[in-house]
Amino acid sequence: MRLVLKFGGTSVADIGRMRHVTSIVAREVQAGHQVAIVVSAMAGTTNQLVRWVEEASPMHDPREYDTVVSTGEQVTAGLMALLLQDHGLTARSWLGWQIPILTSALHAKARILGIEGKALVDSMMRGEVPVVAGFQGVAPDGRITTVGRGGSDTAAVALAAALKADRCDIYTDVDGVYTCDPRIVPAARKLHTISYEEMLEMASLGAKVLQTRSVELAMKEGVAVQVRSSFTESEGTMVVDESRVLESEVIRGVTYTRDEAKVSLFKLMDQPGISASLFGRLADAGINVDMIVQTNAGGDGRTDMTFTVTRSDAARTKAILGELKQTLGYDALDIRQDVSKISVVGLGMRSHVGVAKKMFETLADKKINIQVISTSEIKISVLIDDVYTELAVRSLHTAYGLDNGTPVL
Repeated sequence: MRLVLKFGGTSVADIGRMRHVTSIVAREVQAGHQVAIVVSAMAGTTNQLVRWVEEASPMHDPREYDTVVSTGEQVTAGLMALLLQDHGLTARSWLGWQIPILTSALHAKARILGIEGKALVDSMMRGEVPVVAGFQGVAPDGRITTVGRGGSDTAAVALAAALKADRCDIYTDVDGVYTCDPRIVPAARKLHTISYEEMLEMASLGAKVLQTRSVELAMKEGVAVQVRSSFTESEGTMVVDESRVLESEVIRGVTYTRDEAKVSLFKLMDQPGISASLFGRLADAGINVDMIVQTNAGGDGRTDMTFTVTRSDAARTKAILGELKQTLGYDALDIRQDVSKISVVGLGMRSHVGVAKKMFETLADKKINIQVISTSEIKISVLIDDVYTELAVRSLHTAYGLDNGTPVL
């Protein structure tokens, strides 16, 4: 088999942990597999590099930001190659521009456009273990780029696709994907398999196990991904095509995110082009909008609109809406940051009725008011007061039978 193994910052936090990683890599090599590894910066390193950049220049050049921040992975790649060599393996480090990992020119948030995998394949065919610095690539003009925080997951999946790997193992500090955050719900259970679509929804709705873009890419390229811990020997969770997920619970997981701000505009003009002006301006500013609800405000040509943004974008959203007040013609603006988004996810929602009913009845029984609702084919999300987050998550996890002791396949 050909494998790509990705090790996150906690897995390579110091030399001791890196030595443990070499034993994992050696085990796979000794089993007869061709192995390439992708490494993140040592835990805390990227944050320190970012602080130095911001201290040096608060309004910094993003190209130089990438030059500085990308060095964290370079250090790890070099150290890991040395440790693998000391372990008796043939290994060498590879930086993004050496492969190359081709990206867009949007510095700090570049998108991977393609990977030339021939040099790495040749290396693996010679019995070498390529150690790739994750998180970084090269722009069309030859400048170093980074692909955003958590981008090493995406780089690993992209590399697995380019190398036609049989599997991409994401090693982290958790041993798989759980039905809910075990810190909130002690009865949460590990899933043996989960579909790309379910994982994509859970990742985008608050589950921090995998980066959303990595799941999107895995689904597009058909890369089998395993989430597992570098600190245990237990098998992880396989993220695979829907056809490989056995029939099981209607709901597969309950997620939450407190990184929400609810924006309400009252009595804005109800006419063509208003929504385009509003959300087009936010999109141009790079502000992602999630839940959107529009209600008639009385039949007088006015409407109320509510939507959500991330809390970090709340201040910029307020400023932009202030600039648009005359264009939109609204009477009042209200932004609340004391809210949370709770979601239930599962492929079974496509063929089972009553999922929404159970969610709303469960929250009502706990006297939890729902402020906003949004749905897709396989998820339902609600916005509630932040103080009820843990109560809501635990209650829904129980209501959907996720903590009743039955194994989740």
